[in-house]
Amino acid sequence: MASHKSKTGTKINVTKAAEESSPVDEYVTPGGYELEKILNRGSVAYTHVNEVWPNVYIGDEQTAKDKCKLKRLGITHVLNAAEGTWNNKLLVHCVMGRSRSATLFLAYLMICENMTVVDAIEHVKKCRRIIPNWGFLKQLRELDMQLLEKRDSTE
Repeated sequence: MASHKSKTGTKINVTKAAEESSPVDEYVTPGGYELEKILNRGSVAYTHVNEVWPNVYIGDEQTAKDKCKLKRLGITHVLNAAEGTWNNKLLVHCVMGRSRSATLFLAYLMICENMTVVDAIEHVKKCRRIIPNWGFLKQLRELDMQLLEKRDSTE
C-alpha cells in the first residue's frame, strides 16, 4: 500500500482493489440499497474540495471558479479527458461535487484501477462525503456487473 500526502495535509492511502477486497469469485455486485448503506456508513464531513486520489480532487462549482484556490492546490486541469502530461492535478466538479462528479470518478476507479463499485465507494468516502443519486448508483451497479463479467471471461 502506497501513501500520498496532499497539500491540505491529508494522508491518502492508495491500494489496488485486489489488495483490499475479497477474491473476485466471491464478489457479488450489491443492490442499490446496499450501495446506499455503504455510502451512508462512516464518511468524512462535506467540504468544498477534497483530494480523493493522488493529484485528483472532487469539488464543487465554487471551487472550480476560485482561481486562487485552484492555484494554491496546484490544480492544473479541470476535468480534461485528453491524454497528456502526467504529474498534473485534476479537479472533477459539478454543482455540489457530491453526485455527478463523484459518480464520474467512481467509474474511473472501477475501469482504470480495476476496483469494484464497493471498493471505489469505500475509497472515495474516506476522503469526501459523496451522495450519487439513484440513477447514477444504478449505472455504477450495471458497470460493476459488466466489468465483473469481463474480468471473469479473461481469467
